[in-house]
Amino acid sequence: MTITVGHDSAGARKTLTVAGKSIAYYSIPAAQAAGLGDFAKLPAALKVVLENMLRFEDGKTVTTDDIRAFADWATQGGKNPREIAYRPARVLMQDFTGVPAVVDLAAMRDGIKALGGDAQKINPLNPVDLVIDHSVMIDEFGNPRAFQMNVDREYERNIERYTFLKWGQKAFNNFRVVPPGTGICHQVNLEYLAQTVWTDTDQTGAEVAYPDTLVGTDSHTTMVNGLAVLGWGVGGIEAEAAMLGQPVSMLIPEVVGFKLTGAMVEGTTATDLVLKVVQMLRAHGVVGKFVEFYGPGLDNLPLADRATIANMAPEYGATCGFFPIDDETLRYLRQTGRDEDRVALVEAYARENGFWRGADYAPVYTSTLELDMGSVVPAISGPKRPQDHTPLDQAAAKFLDVVSEYRGVAATTEAAEMADEGPAPTAPADPRKSATVTGEDYTLRDGSVVIASITSCTNTSNPYVMIGAGLVARKARALGLTRKPWVKTSLAPGSQVVSAYLEAADLQDDLDAIGFNLVGYGCTTCIGNSGPLQEEISKAINDNDLIATSVLSGNRNFEGRISPDVRANYLASPPLVVAYALAGDMNIDITKDPIAQTPEGKDVYLKDIWPTQKEVADLVEATVTREAFQSKYADVFKGDEKWQAVQTTDSETYDWPASSTYIQNPPYFRGMGAEAGSISNLKGARILALLGDMVTTDHISPAGSFKASTPAGRYLEERQVPVREFNSYGSRRGNHEVMMRGTFANIRIRNAMLDGVEGGYTKGPDGQQTSIFDAAMAYQAEGTPLVVIGGKEYGAGSSRDWAAKGTNLLGVKAVIAESFERIHRSNLVGMGVIPFEFTGGDTRESLGLTGDEVININGLEDDLKPLSEVPCTITYPDGTEKTITLKCRIDTGIEKEYVEHGGVLHYVLRNLAKAA
Repeated sequence: MTITVGHDSAGARKTLTVAGKSIAYYSIPAAQAAGLGDFAKLPAALKVVLENMLRFEDGKTVTTDDIRAFADWATQGGKNPREIAYRPARVLMQDFTGVPAVVDLAAMRDGIKALGGDAQKINPLNPVDLVIDHSVMIDEFGNPRAFQMNVDREYERNIERYTFLKWGQKAFNNFRVVPPGTGICHQVNLEYLAQTVWTDTDQTGAEVAYPDTLVGTDSHTTMVNGLAVLGWGVGGIEAEAAMLGQPVSMLIPEVVGFKLTGAMVEGTTATDLVLKVVQMLRAHGVVGKFVEFYGPGLDNLPLADRATIANMAPEYGATCGFFPIDDETLRYLRQTGRDEDRVALVEAYARENGFWRGADYAPVYTSTLELDMGSVVPAISGPKRPQDHTPLDQAAAKFLDVVSEYRGVAATTEAAEMADEGPAPTAPADPRKSATVTGEDYTLRDGSVVIASITSCTNTSNPYVMIGAGLVARKARALGLTRKPWVKTSLAPGSQVVSAYLEAADLQDDLDAIGFNLVGYGCTTCIGNSGPLQEEISKAINDNDLIATSVLSGNRNFEGRISPDVRANYLASPPLVVAYALAGDMNIDITKDPIAQTPEGKDVYLKDIWPTQKEVADLVEATVTREAFQSKYADVFKGDEKWQAVQTTDSETYDWPASSTYIQNPPYFRGMGAEAGSISNLKGARILALLGDMVTTDHISPAGSFKASTPAGRYLEERQVPVREFNSYGSRRGNHEVMMRGTFANIRIRNAMLDGVEGGYTKGPDGQQTSIFDAAMAYQAEGTPLVVIGGKEYGAGSSRDWAAKGTNLLGVKAVIAESFERIHRSNLVGMGVIPFEFTGGDTRESLGLTGDEVININGLEDDLKPLSEVPCTITYPDGTEKTITLKCRIDTGIEKEYVEHGGVLHYVLRNLAKAA
């Protein structure tokens, strides 16, 4: 590939010699020597962005003032929120978010032709890799046939999508597809695609070295920051703009330094560490900021553990969690099969350009916090947020409190506190309910673990916790233990390399013996593809309103995400997932109570089956080899026979199949004129939904299964799609008709306009309860604009662009919240929906909003400046009015242009159509 670099008025272009070969690069020390400022104390994460400014400095999009701003950042306490234009080297996608992105590109080809332009202008200018990892569902489990049967069903369900992606691979330049069954995109990126330092030829034909950077259409793109590759998640719309040469508009971020000291102690895992880090950083407040990890503790932290921490940056709210280049980075590159020339280049470049973390590494940070890793204790997080950190020895008591709260009775811990203040109160009745399962010789109760899943990119990329899980299984098997019969167990590794070392260590047989058979290579349970529970178990849970639980080694446990039958979800390390499958009950204190009994009736405790750190480390050393990585990635783009048999066409534009319920031409560009519009004041808007704090993108655009009674289900049934073939919302993101019907349709979302109602409901124009989709369509028919009201951290969670696309298609013109998560705010702007924040302490509660008000927002039609404050008038049902001030979260000048055009893709499409 050829990159177009700037004209280097900063004088930063230099030559580096590595292994007898000369290569150009852009030197930060040279820019400093040229008088552009002192950059020596910048964090490595920020130096990556600075190098990007040096390389693309052209006097227009990037200026020398942009470069000087980084020196000012260091002298101004780690703050200088200047708008910059950042250009990542490449784009990473997965199929749930990638399919709609490719749908948009195909629609843009139609759109540019309608404007008289050339369809070939719609091509990625930067390399794009799409990994199909989100479509495998756990229909079959616990037997040797599970993997093949799940793969067969995956192709049956998704052949339309896979045919479309194969067309895209042929039709678009710089676009590669990693076939199903290979692994999770972030692990494939970490183990194979990422290079830490990238090389390409520039427009002069010279070879240039520069930091490997990317954006991805999945929030956990951040995982690769563990390998010192700067990357973060964006929505598909923002990724498409980056693919088409549009820079990412951003403010120079604050960088929080997280100092790690000490070392992990016996009995703890990287999962325990990351759950503690999530809790600490959520409390510190890092939304929209970079986090960089430093300190002597990094010397004791393998790269797999670093990647585990980096992976969960969305859970602690940061843009990324970055680890600088050091000796461990080089060791991992070698182990995973990267060329020795690449490893030598990474070291030479990092040392020469100030990216190396040595003993003297001490940059300036905006703020800092510190953790002694020796203080970390075994833990889980739940029941519905990753930051709900719970020490393992408190998990059972905390779960009882969850039950008490749900049942509406006094929590046991509260009763204990009351006992200290006076006469002992009567002990509260046990709030836990139970139910017999038809045809089975066991009962379920609140807290029964019905799903135990080793899954997700977060932990299955880490051989220490995966080998640890295998050793727990081995010790349990030796004692004659197996999973409880009501537990649905599954193993979905992040790559085929994991299977290679589990088999090399003879641990897969042990995992199989207790029910953790391979079910597929993909996200599965973590994305909501947990598959159905046994019908009798599902019926017992739902008929008796039981609080069933899941335990998974994932990163997300938001409400309604994992399974419609499971209300409480817990994140845990893979070894703990195995332990909870054996115990089968969240009410058991597995730190001291027996978790199971041998066939002879002997109690077995967690300590009896927990491996030592040395046992784990010895097996990792023996079985995780360079040869395994090289072998498994030798033909990574080839795929199996099923993938090779997928047939497609060679057409320049896509022949949209009218009858498809998976892939449809979206309406975004239909009838689009050649010129941008303008931003108008919002007049007479009604409230579609009145939502609380921490409304996630899962609440806004769920990814999992849905019922026939939902608007999406009715749409499919009208097209003769049987319920068995509904698949999931995530798999149907190429069809806007399904997705707009699924917007705000999470089964656990609560709209405060209605009393105690869960699910995607609201009031229609007639004041009667109806689905959010039906109400939105009725308001659209009247020509009434809509707004959504939210609380703190609106849009937390994943990068899914459909949370913004669906909002747009429902006719929502603005979202007003107390605060926004970074990615979703950007996605809303990218779809032409304006985000506003309350000011002056106003909230939906302090304003007494019920959802029956009329909203008018002024001050948008004049010369609207980024981050302006504008007046909003609320008219209450009784006719009284109140004017408040809102902060318009159009953050940059280019974002204003996006909104004027109706969205970022409209902006890009018009500019490409006009270009010669």
